[in-house]
Amino acid sequence: QVQLVESGGGLVQAGGSLRLSCAASGRIFSINAMGWHRQPPGKQRELVAAITSDDRTNYADSVKGRFIISRDNAKNTVYLQMNSLKPEDTAVYYCYCNAEVSSTLLRYRGQGTQVTVSS
Repeated sequence: QVQLVESGGGLVQAGGSLRLSCAASGRIFSINAMGWHRQPPGKQRELVAAITSDDRTNYADSVKGRFIISRDNAKNTVYLQMNSLKPEDTAVYYCYCNAEVSSTLLRYRGQGTQVTVSS
């Protein structure tokens, strides 16, 4: 019912930047929170950043001051600007949204996009 399509991942050198995008589509009535998780190789998935419908943001301590989350409500799209990237940021990044569909609030996730930071 809701599809999330991520883009913008890739390979970058340490200190570089990448911008991830994630667009939600489908029979969406409204979206409240949107955000990004990541799963480094051999580790558990962790929250990177989240943003509410009124633009309140939350970041993992490990990315504060380097990553910026934003959204375009008209396009149902969330962005993650990643600066000063480090090798430990290497992971598969997944976007998510909490969307109301047919009077039901559910969480949807994207398929993930690989981010690799070389030292």
